[in-house]
Amino acid sequence: DGPPSYYDNQDFPSAHWDDKSVRQAFIRKVFLVLTLQLTVTFAFVTVFTFVKSVRGFVQRNVWTYYVSYAVFFISLIVLSCCGDFRRKHPWNLVSLSILTVSLSYMVGMIASFYDTEAVIMAVGITVVVCFTVVIFSLQTKYDFTSCRGVLVICLVVLMLFAILCIFIRNRIMEIVYASLGALLFTCFLAVDTQLILGNKQLALSPEEYIFAALNLYTDIINIFLYILAIIGRAKE
Repeated sequence: DGPPSYYDNQDFPSAHWDDKSVRQAFIRKVFLVLTLQLTVTFAFVTVFTFVKSVRGFVQRNVWTYYVSYAVFFISLIVLSCCGDFRRKHPWNLVSLSILTVSLSYMVGMIASFYDTEAVIMAVGITVVVCFTVVIFSLQTKYDFTSCRGVLVICLVVLMLFAILCIFIRNRIMEIVYASLGALLFTCFLAVDTQLILGNKQLALSPEEYIFAALNLYTDIINIFLYILAIIGRAKE
């Protein structure tokens, strides 16, 4: 079905965004869904980090990570590519719930292989960074959505860097890679935050609250994982 509708789509004319109540309701709905997602994810992280029996189980059964990854990937493709399905209640919420649980399991499993102190530090830093970026994006007059194309190109370069890191195992290179990843997804978080506002060059339609929450959620999770990787490599 293609990407979500923007201002230039006749199905969702920009006049919809002239009504502040519609925009504010959309933003509240997005952040409510996002809050529930993050609560589930960091509940998984807490259990996998502090409950020794659970921690030992997931570390012994690495195959469960690949199962959860497959479920996450399928859910992500469905929600990203099937616009009609993404806007159809309640199946959109069901799919988003499945994606959230599967990704939460993956994040919790990754966190279980790090020291408890590193996980706590990563959570704290992530909260501060994301809160600051979201507030700044909501307040600033600068249009970050105009940089979306550049960020996509940077993401491709980062993926090539990741492939290089697979063949060249070096702690400094891995820290640099994780630092660049955290910075890139921080920029994506700023862009995706402004996409929900409706007063920039690009804006999501009011019906795309699931897609908007998904974008913000994956940005924050990626920031957390990269920060955790930085701290973990630095402590080695």
